Amino acid sequence: MLLRADLHRRRRALIVLPLMAATRSLLCLLTLVVGFLVADSKFIAYNTSQGIVPGKINVHLVPHTHDDVGWLKTVDQYYVGSNNSIQGACVQNVLDSLVPALLADKNRKFIYVEQAFFQRWWRDQSDAIQSIVKQLVTSGQLEFINGGMCMHDEAATHYIDMIDQTTLGHRFIQKEFDVTPRIGWQIDPFGHSAVQAYLLGAEAGFDSLFFGRIDYQDRAKRKNDKSLEFIWQGSKSLGSSAQIFSGAFPEAYEPPSGFYFEVNDDSPIVQDDITLFDYNVHDRVNDFVATAVSQANITRTNHIMWTMGTDFMYQYAHTWFRQMDKLIHYVNMDGRVNALYSTPSIYTDAKYATNESWPIKTGDFFPYADRTNAYWTGYFTSRPALKHYVRTMSGYYLAARQLEFFKGRTDSGPNTDSLADALAIAQHHDAVAGTEKQHVANDYAKRLAIGYTEAEQVVATSLAHLVESASYTGSVNPTTKFQQCPLLNISYCPASEVNFSEAKQLTVVVYNSLGWKRDDVIRIPIINEDVTVHDSEGREIESQLLPLDDAHVGLRNYYAKAYLGQTPTKTPNYWLAFPVSVPPLGFSTYTISLLGKGAGSTKSSVQTFQSREESTIEVGQGNVKLTFSTNQGKMTNYVNRRSLVEELVEQSYSFYNGYNGSDDKAPLIRQNAGAYIFRPNGTFLIKPGEKASLTVVRGPVIDEVHQHINAWIYQVTRIHKEKEHVEVEFIVGPLPTDDGIGKEVVTQLATTMATNKTFYTDSNGRDFIERIRDYRTDWDLKVHQPIAGNYYPINLGIYMQDNSTEFSVLVDRSLGGSSMVDGQIELMLHRRLLLDDSRGVAEALNETVCIDNVCSGLRIQGKFYFRIDPLGEGAKWRRTFGQEIYSPLLLAFSEQDGDNWKNSHVTTFSGVGSSYSLPDNVALITLQELDDGKVLLRLAHLYEIGEDRDLSVMANVELKQLFPRKKIGKLTEMNLSANQERTGMEKKRLNWKVEEGSSSEAKAARGGTVDPAKLVVELAPMEIRTFLVEFNQSFHLMPNRMRLKM
Repeated sequence: MLLRADLHRRRRALIVLPLMAATRSLLCLLTLVVGFLVADSKFIAYNTSQGIVPGKINVHLVPHTHDDVGWLKTVDQYYVGSNNSIQGACVQNVLDSLVPALLADKNRKFIYVEQAFFQRWWRDQSDAIQSIVKQLVTSGQLEFINGGMCMHDEAATHYIDMIDQTTLGHRFIQKEFDVTPRIGWQIDPFGHSAVQAYLLGAEAGFDSLFFGRIDYQDRAKRKNDKSLEFIWQGSKSLGSSAQIFSGAFPEAYEPPSGFYFEVNDDSPIVQDDITLFDYNVHDRVNDFVATAVSQANITRTNHIMWTMGTDFMYQYAHTWFRQMDKLIHYVNMDGRVNALYSTPSIYTDAKYATNESWPIKTGDFFPYADRTNAYWTGYFTSRPALKHYVRTMSGYYLAARQLEFFKGRTDSGPNTDSLADALAIAQHHDAVAGTEKQHVANDYAKRLAIGYTEAEQVVATSLAHLVESASYTGSVNPTTKFQQCPLLNISYCPASEVNFSEAKQLTVVVYNSLGWKRDDVIRIPIINEDVTVHDSEGREIESQLLPLDDAHVGLRNYYAKAYLGQTPTKTPNYWLAFPVSVPPLGFSTYTISLLGKGAGSTKSSVQTFQSREESTIEVGQGNVKLTFSTNQGKMTNYVNRRSLVEELVEQSYSFYNGYNGSDDKAPLIRQNAGAYIFRPNGTFLIKPGEKASLTVVRGPVIDEVHQHINAWIYQVTRIHKEKEHVEVEFIVGPLPTDDGIGKEVVTQLATTMATNKTFYTDSNGRDFIERIRDYRTDWDLKVHQPIAGNYYPINLGIYMQDNSTEFSVLVDRSLGGSSMVDGQIELMLHRRLLLDDSRGVAEALNETVCIDNVCSGLRIQGKFYFRIDPLGEGAKWRRTFGQEIYSPLLLAFSEQDGDNWKNSHVTTFSGVGSSYSLPDNVALITLQELDDGKVLLRLAHLYEIGEDRDLSVMANVELKQLFPRKKIGKLTEMNLSANQERTGMEKKRLNWKVEEGSSSEAKAARGGTVDPAKLVVELAPMEIRTFLVEFNQSFHLMPNRMRLKM
């Protein structure tokens, strides 16, 4: 995505050539012209074979196309070239025309990125064309760069999704072409993350990383300092061991002004036929040299890169290559600078060969502004429903792959591939980012739904195999049928909304995809009130009935009809909540039946307070207590009796009006708030109405406080008896726009903490980065937008601290947030805007839901969680509970006749060894059987160096315990994307020099080589290790009998 008109406005004028160079150029070109005039026009064989010339400015021409995997059109529309009334773009044409253009001259080169498109094209090609393309790849004429399914976003993506989509593309390239991409090419994402640099860059085996978008103030300083290229150390934990050479382009990822050569483009071509009018070789050469010298003046060494292409270019590739052939030929005849066909790999090697010392960059490149008043921080929250759907499907995909592994992958029948592909495409920087047109957002959601439907079958079948595995005799057709509830977030779960009878009971299998035992509470909607819950051993357990409030019933009925086409025929009366305990990588079974003997479920007590009542209410039966003021209608105090932490905490809601740029006066460029841009025009506190009430629901498992903040905000504050955090569930919307003004809704959590402008946000769910309000580490910030310019992306959480306490907030999806005032944390929950922000999408961010041709604004249901700890103790909760948010318990339901389940099914299973669990500081982020029978395994250390005194240490994972029923025959450590062996990658790694005085981190500790006899994997803080595992015998269903209970 690139707005070319905007970029042209910002291009700098070319510098004037020195007098001596100009004179030499004139004499040279006069000689050329005289030579041409004495001969007739004839065929010219352009010399494009020039390589690098020492001592000259070398202009590396890098032909490329940037093909958005959905933006204004859907991914398939872009591929086939349909729906051209929106945008004339056809990726199929690009790839079709590329092959003959490269064959026409062996010196021509081209790079390609988006494998979602390339794989579509590849499947359509004949064996002959595929053979030719393989030769082009082998020769280096066609090079795969980046190599993921898409060019993923770097703000709204979770690191596991970034790894998965990159792996999908890299393994395809390795399988088909036996090559590994060397270069990161994130040219269009709207800001760049530290995780992209060290994890998806260095740890993926890349030698360099290039991108187009950095803050306009930062770019200006870097041009002046010649620091557009640098060594990026993105992780303080991994330091120089995961650093990468990086470069920001001088403007964007387009060619220099005047060098666009798509069909019908307005740049002057090189007209070198002397028999025709408008001969302009000398003019074009002068333009080229002037532009090259200008760029060389802001670039270290004598190598510069020109990105020759932009969005969906090369639909007729010959138009570009014809002009570049001529430019290379005549520029090199001129001799002042040297031009050559190149790739980022060639460019990187040339830079490395200069032995230059480079400045060091730490941290990230957020937030990004492309001009005054234009901070691209609104998209951190844009399309919050899609963001949540992507995150939910990501956690589900992780669990589904585990279950597919336990069952064994089959060549036929359902698998998880469709969901993998849909999730990969959804990571695109105009997908999960929320910056696409509405019909494209619908397409992403549709693909996820199709992928989920197939993966749901894999989960149901795998669980059926596992629960019947005690009597397994080779049958591949288990009889147990499981249902799942993908709409449980709107309180809709037909599988649990059954009328119990004495002859029927509901079995709930609860699967835990984490590598450690998990104790939690699950909630499901039910009809009956006289029910009881039993655990895997048949023991009755404590449970609680909570009334289903009107707000959730309304949400359920409206959206169920929107999704399914009809209103549910019945409405559940209660939420049934009960505690569960689930082993690592395993499941436990719970049964719900009509009350016979025993106490049964406890009905919650319900008490409602009006706003006019002057009183305070305390809720919470465990260590955490919250105090609410009834007349103020808000929380006022937080106490943890175990840690002895007490803090005044007040929560409030506000909204920002979206800015209307028509009020901007010259020289300012008009700038609206929109899908990309956060530009507030006033902050307005939302006060509870006079009739606002506060309802308290109490019971043995959960306490809740329900609040109608106003007509379009409903909130439930929830405390679990056995937990030490607060859960806040919100329903926001439809946001009112009757006044013709768009709105952005935020919530604030205010304390008395003295935080000195400082707070911390995560990078793609991994490292936390220090943020200081109105400050940048790399340049002196000129503050024009004090709110939007202090917003940062949040995927895992945000926290602040003073000299005694830490206040942490975790989120259930990516969103934007900040600390606008000391002691306060702010989260943006929802956006609805009525104007386009002139960044190309040409559509307002105004999401609606339509039923029977009546449309209303989108409602958002979500959760965030907070906790206050003594200083230095908050990381344990952030890391552990953060994993639980990402990987929620998976619920599968089966309605059974009689009380026979316990006698005929496995009720408890764990995929790991008896009494074993992963260390508290390690997560299993990939367990997947590949189509070649090998198993892909990834283990991630969850803590940064120095983050926790107990857990920021080397961790050990025993693979024999992780696979207790299998004998590992071969274990191969791979790079992050599993397309090359780790040892080979390390041998090829370039060792860049850094400037003296740069704050270079010492090379970090790493886990050692795995002993094939002991099979123990070491992980250092923030280290992720990837392995291909081959077992000695074929995998079969039978789980570890030591962990089976009947």
